[in-house]
Amino acid sequence: MFRKLKITEMQRLTADEFHVASKMPLVVVLDSVRSLYNVGSVLRTCDAFRVEKLIMCGITATPPNVEIHKTALGAEDSVEWQHSDDALTAVDTLRAQGYTVLAMEQCEGSTKLPAFVPEAGRKYAVVLGNEVHGVQQAVIDAADGCREIPQYGTKHSLNVSVTAGIIIHHFALHQHFLS
Repeated sequence: MFRKLKITEMQRLTADEFHVASKMPLVVVLDSVRSLYNVGSVLRTCDAFRVEKLIMCGITATPPNVEIHKTALGAEDSVEWQHSDDALTAVDTLRAQGYTVLAMEQCEGSTKLPAFVPEAGRKYAVVLGNEVHGVQQAVIDAADGCREIPQYGTKHSLNVSVTAGIIIHHFALHQHFLS
């Protein structure tokens, strides 16, 4: 028999505990994401998997914001986040800090996600693009590579927050940072 757990039984971290807890060595970069609900959803996923940081670039809205909070449900207070005027600057900074930067985009020569295994001990950043235009070509050119989620239906893309969930979960499957 299965019984749903109560929130008090889940032993979740407080925001203060989250801030000092070990994090997955992954930074998520949003390249001009329009939907505030997508931003909130990505924040919530970053919280769920203890992602190191979220960088919101260009027109991507930042907290505090009512629409972001509707889907983030407080994750905007636990996840470290920052804003950058443009994704290219963020990517250049991350690469200078030793991150391997991967664009999540359908590109010539991209690696399908199931074939990609993150290397232990390496710091990664993933760039997710605008809901209409995807990741800017200049950002793709500056990245260390592209990763692509295989799709088998009639649509050519996934919602950016769904993509974030898939890629963050993929990294989590290959991390052993949690005890």
